[in-house]
Amino acid sequence: MRDTLAAPPARTQAPLHHLTEPQRLDRSLIEQLLQATSDFEQRAGQAQDRLQGRLLATLFYEPSTRTRFSFEAAMHRLGGQVLSAQNAGQATSALKGESLEDTIRVVGEYADAIVLRHPEIGAADRAAQVARISVINAGDGAGHHPTQALLDLYTIKKELGRLDHLRVALVGDLRHGRTVRSLALLLAKFPGNELVLVSPPGLRLGDDVRGAIGAASIHETDDLTGVVPRLDVLYQTRIQAERFASADEYGRYRGIYVVTPELMRRLSEHAILMHPLPRVGEIEPQVDADPRAAYFRQARNGLWVRMAVLDWAMTP
Repeated sequence: MRDTLAAPPARTQAPLHHLTEPQRLDRSLIEQLLQATSDFEQRAGQAQDRLQGRLLATLFYEPSTRTRFSFEAAMHRLGGQVLSAQNAGQATSALKGESLEDTIRVVGEYADAIVLRHPEIGAADRAAQVARISVINAGDGAGHHPTQALLDLYTIKKELGRLDHLRVALVGDLRHGRTVRSLALLLAKFPGNELVLVSPPGLRLGDDVRGAIGAASIHETDDLTGVVPRLDVLYQTRIQAERFASADEYGRYRGIYVVTPELMRRLSEHAILMHPLPRVGEIEPQVDADPRAAYFRQARNGLWVRMAVLDWAMTP
């Protein structure tokens, strides 16, 4: 007689493609994803149903415009569908005290991949440790933002034609800036790149990132005006009010570096100005008309990059 209480056979599963931090991206994978990004952009407007029948869950515990919309648009353009939790800390059982790990375990039963933004450094790694589906980090507090770094690389390559032997200034809040932390690590994988870290002493890039890059390719200064003429890329960032313990502490740094039309006149004609957005006064609106201002083109590139990342993460 057959035992009706016997456990069902275990499900077999292909290796998961998690993208939780930039260190998981070696140069070969970076180049593979950038080529896929270019292919998706070249086919813009054509039906691309590679993920038809698949379901993406987006869990955002922090606010987002570009990252959330571009991931969700990317999934739809690939023929898939989206389950979305904006303000997930209030709109999910996290409000009742459910752990992140348990939320990930449950959502993983409904979707084929998870895009996670969370205020805690390392949250994406925690999620990946318990997930049965791929986890993609959409920003973990002041930790990392690997898909932003990929779209930044793609923008630089499109605008300047190369990813090596560049002089790149990373400007602003480098201590809390997850975009610059991730971008610095990816730029260091290509030969000849020099990073100029422009910040006040209290907002300098963390030792974890600087140690991984190596001192030979890094120069630190608090003088933005002096370094601008010799740059290939000026990567401006905002001072992040939400990362400071008090309004007074934030106020000490707000407005410390502002890109003006006068500063742009010092920037080389071949160089570009980038910004991960949102901006809150650190680039004057008059600069938008300058053809070297690439930040809105940069934001658009996020769609194609995230199509490539989702295709990689969700295709066996």
